[in-house]
Amino acid sequence: MSRKPSSGLQPYPQSLAGSLLAAREAVMAPIRPFLRESNVTEQQWRVLRVLADAETMDAKGIADQALLYAPTVTRILKELGDRKLIERKSDPEDGRRSIISITDEGRDLVVGTASHTKVLLDAYAKAFGPERLEAFKAEALALAEALESLGLEE
Repeated sequence: MSRKPSSGLQPYPQSLAGSLLAAREAVMAPIRPFLRESNVTEQQWRVLRVLADAETMDAKGIADQALLYAPTVTRILKELGDRKLIERKSDPEDGRRSIISITDEGRDLVVGTASHTKVLLDAYAKAFGPERLEAFKAEALALAEALESLGLEE
């Protein structure tokens, strides 16, 4: 039996991408049932969370904050608008631009779902240690900023 040449890379589960995906999956797996119960996808949840924090924003800002591609945000905004979870208004300074805000129904969905996810987030902090969790989040953001500064995005 011949061995394949080594790639020189760590095994995928120990790689940077594999480690980050494993952490994301560990965080999100217990949250998904609450999102399904609220009839929202993870991407829709991210958009609603961004709007709940920001009050109003344009589609580009939502895409940037929710870490989604613009065409995906366009589709999500249509779906959320059809469900009356968000509303769009024309920007008074630029009629070609829409300003999006979360509706009371959307905010109620976020608050209701967040009450369940907050319990999980508290458990994550207890299991990992609150200081370690805050340090991990700070380091993950610092890594993202450092890599962004390389200008290697698509």
